[in-house]
Amino acid sequence: MRSLRNWLARVAPPAVTIGVLLIVWEACVRLGKVSERTLAAPTQIVKAIADNWSDLMEATAITTYEGLAGFAVAIVAGIVIGIGLYLSKTLHRAVFPLLVSAQTIPLITVAPLFMIWFGFEPIGKIVIVAVFGVFPIAVQTTRGLAAVPQFYEDVALTCGATRAWALWHVKMRVAARQIFGGVRISAAYIFGTAATAEYLGAMNGLGIWLQAAFNSFRTPLIFSATVVVIVETAVLLGVITLVERIALGEDDTVASGADGD
Repeated sequence: MRSLRNWLARVAPPAVTIGVLLIVWEACVRLGKVSERTLAAPTQIVKAIADNWSDLMEATAITTYEGLAGFAVAIVAGIVIGIGLYLSKTLHRAVFPLLVSAQTIPLITVAPLFMIWFGFEPIGKIVIVAVFGVFPIAVQTTRGLAAVPQFYEDVALTCGATRAWALWHVKMRVAARQIFGGVRISAAYIFGTAATAEYLGAMNGLGIWLQAAFNSFRTPLIFSATVVVIVETAVLLGVITLVERIALGEDDTVASGADGD
């Protein structure tokens, strides 16, 4: 019962807020007699999704593949880079500014280069997603490892462990929640990044869907792609949270905070 109450306490407030916003949105469009070309009502968006379901899912499948593939590369590369930055100050000084610079470059300025290098194939979008997704994972991995108290490693070494074993089995375990935080931050943007890259040049995907909807002034279809990206992102964040809880258990701080409320 306690877990159910905690779940309801977390889910009910945002659910009620979203429901109220949708009702107000629908009422404003209907009562204000706003053209669907200017602002589509939630019911019009749902109808557009239902009427174009097969085509929308075909475009979604491409963007999902590009986003997840790039995200997988970003996780592996981010953790490896983060460990390297933690272990070597020289590597930190050499690589960290490049990671920061990669995050400050607008996507629209580099997407044409990836089109030249990779053409309109999905591989270019995968690389873009990986490049823009690696930074938070690498940074949180480095910070998480640096925040682990030294006595954890000292105890492991005293028991006969090697430094490599202590890093992978002790420090990484203690820093895991912060690493998952970086993974979660990266996951929030991967589908949006993939769709934006497609919009600038691709053969299929939600970006092309958005481009076609914009060119034909079909606002409900634009919102339909937005809804898909939001739902996909929410599902991915939920999966990451589930994996974190299975691997590490529920966060005691969160649980106690929910009980206190």
